[in-house]
Amino acid sequence: MKFTLSQRLFAVFCVLLLACCGASAWLQIRASDLREKEVIQSLSRGLAEHIARDGALADANDIDAPAVRRLFSQLMVVNPSVEVYLLDSTGRVRADDAPPGHLKRDHVDLAPVQRLLSGAALPILGDDPRSIDKRKVFSAAPLAAPGRPPFGYVYVVLLGEEHDQLAAKASASAVLRTTLASMGLVTLLGLVAGVIAFGLITRPLRRLTDAMRKFDASGIPADAPVVNRAKARNTHDEIAVLENTFAQMAARIGEQWRALGRQDRERRELVANISHDLRTPLSSLHGYLETLSLKADTLADTDRRRYLSIALAQSAKVGHLAQSLFELARLEHGMVEPQAEPFSLMDLLQDVFEKFELPAQSRGVHLDADIAPRLPNVRADLGMIERVLTNLLDNAIRHTPKGGTVKVTLTNATEAVEVTVSDTGTGIPPNMRDALFQRPFTSGEDHRGAGRGGLGLLIVQRMLQLNGSQIHLVETSASGTSFRFALNAVVAHSGDESPRLSN
Repeated sequence: MKFTLSQRLFAVFCVLLLACCGASAWLQIRASDLREKEVIQSLSRGLAEHIARDGALADANDIDAPAVRRLFSQLMVVNPSVEVYLLDSTGRVRADDAPPGHLKRDHVDLAPVQRLLSGAALPILGDDPRSIDKRKVFSAAPLAAPGRPPFGYVYVVLLGEEHDQLAAKASASAVLRTTLASMGLVTLLGLVAGVIAFGLITRPLRRLTDAMRKFDASGIPADAPVVNRAKARNTHDEIAVLENTFAQMAARIGEQWRALGRQDRERRELVANISHDLRTPLSSLHGYLETLSLKADTLADTDRRRYLSIALAQSAKVGHLAQSLFELARLEHGMVEPQAEPFSLMDLLQDVFEKFELPAQSRGVHLDADIAPRLPNVRADLGMIERVLTNLLDNAIRHTPKGGTVKVTLTNATEAVEVTVSDTGTGIPPNMRDALFQRPFTSGEDHRGAGRGGLGLLIVQRMLQLNGSQIHLVETSASGTSFRFALNAVVAHSGDESPRLSN
């Protein structure tokens, strides 16, 4: 049978409580017994000396055995609890008044006797001649003739057999009952206190256990358990800290689960959008190639060249899309490491503008650059930042109508240079702005007209993240779209005054 943690803790507590009560009762009884022996031995310490002095137990040379027996009989009649023995100088019992068969040993250890005579602390226990292994309190005094060294000792056991029998009956009745009653009362009170204490201690554990049971790791995680934050801030309460830590862990797992869900949805949308983007140029490419194959002999040279031009354009679109997918995969899987170096952002922008001069003129789009004076150099990966500007300008030119303007603004910020790319195009619908950098994005009503816009923005975002920056969509009152990011500046400056580029 398996027990819960609370039941096991309570069982251990009960065992320890009973053990402590038993040990306490044993120590109490033992202390009381030692105290009783100390009092009796203190009161009767001079008894043996009185017997030795007034009892006429020895003549000039040896022990007077008849006188000893008479005296012993008289003493035991007066006080049945005492037992008197006469020992020689080696501790051997020379005379006693024990009934036949009651004397278990004929020799007494004299070391406790010497300790008693020297005034050691009481109680002092000595051998009991009527027992093989018992030791009892005693009184002792030396026997000596006038002018001679001691030749024996009076040895009085203060708690004899009669006392043991009466004490056994008393302890079996009143003392034992009192002791057991006190132990039972203490145990009962301890158990009640333990039940209350363990209830208070294990209540948050039970609450935490219920919360962990409800936390479904194989499905959508449930809400994190509610935690008393004020109590959790008390670092001395381990259970509150544990509960707070579990709540944080559950919230983190929930966030990670939802992030995985979003990534999975984005992956499916990416596959769907890329499939759509690939299907359109591939279908067109296949159609024109099939037409050229079937009507090679009947097509005029003008039509043939036009079909080949369209097929090449669609093939280039497919290749460009495949290259973007490959580049995005390398960026997302950590296969590209940025190589930071200082460079002039103004010079890089000049090169990018030259690359887009002809495409912008062909679409009737005006390129403009507004560069702040004394613009510092930046530290980043030159190739990646060039690709970022290229993608942003390409998207801006493609989504700006004829006669519109694409503008790049470079401004000083705190230890950084801010880059803003804006256009006067149709803009991005509000319902698409939140997911702009989370999935392939296509602006406008017709998906086929946008092609590579979403992958370009994703590549821009990943490259800027690798360079320690973020791209943001800037909310403006004017029409069109504006993107902004910042790059870390270096100490060197590009010049006192920066020219204004335009096309």
